[in-house]
Amino acid sequence: MGAKNNVTEFVLFGLFESREMQHACFVVFFLFHVLTVLGNLLVIITINASKTLKSPMYFFLSHLSFADIYYPSTTIPKMIADTFVEHKIISFNGCMTQLFSAHFFGGTEIFLLTAMAYDRYVAICRPLHYTAIMDCRKCGLLAGASWLAGFLHSILQTLLTVQLPFCGPNEIDNFFCDVHPLLKLACADTYMVGLIVVANSASFFILIISYVIILLNLRSQSSEGRRKAVSTCGSHVKNAMRKLFRVKRSLGEK
Repeated sequence: MGAKNNVTEFVLFGLFESREMQHACFVVFFLFHVLTVLGNLLVIITINASKTLKSPMYFFLSHLSFADIYYPSTTIPKMIADTFVEHKIISFNGCMTQLFSAHFFGGTEIFLLTAMAYDRYVAICRPLHYTAIMDCRKCGLLAGASWLAGFLHSILQTLLTVQLPFCGPNEIDNFFCDVHPLLKLACADTYMVGLIVVANSASFFILIISYVIILLNLRSQSSEGRRKAVSTCGSHVKNAMRKLFRVKRSLGEK
């Protein structure tokens, strides 16, 4: 018989204990969250309204912006609301929902960035066949596969966590629910579960490898071709690294 799950809610420690710092966090995070949502909405509206922004790069960018609206929205509103209360509590079901949503949209962003890396690879290494390879059907399949991969990644993380027994304590040293803090609270040996969780987070390495392949293929390009390729991929790499650090923090890899 495994340990019984007696936990119906979790207590979140939050970012700061000081009330003044919590109020300051409210202002800062509220403004940045609103700017993030409005900025991504503007990107989506601009891409869909424009007749010239119809290339695969902008197609993937609209999907990325859509995911980037919901990804911070899975944790930030709760964190903002908690700045006004002394006891930051989240129900067990709410915790699992937050965990699933954060990993779903965060994982999807990583796979969309990988699809964008493939798009840049084709544009750089197969420029004459680019329009034939990256047609509407291929772009739709890549975008759909990214969302499906994000869902599978998230559902596995959630199922591995929800089946663990929690019998106390129930205090999470974080401002949102995540896999690794919950593994520390489980009343069972979580070594194998932890290994599976780490293996399931291999999407980071897939994205890194995809850009390494692009860089290796640049050696066969002319100096002018390399310059244009680096200029084209520079913003992608910068955006990818920004997403990587954000998602990595969300996934609890410290």
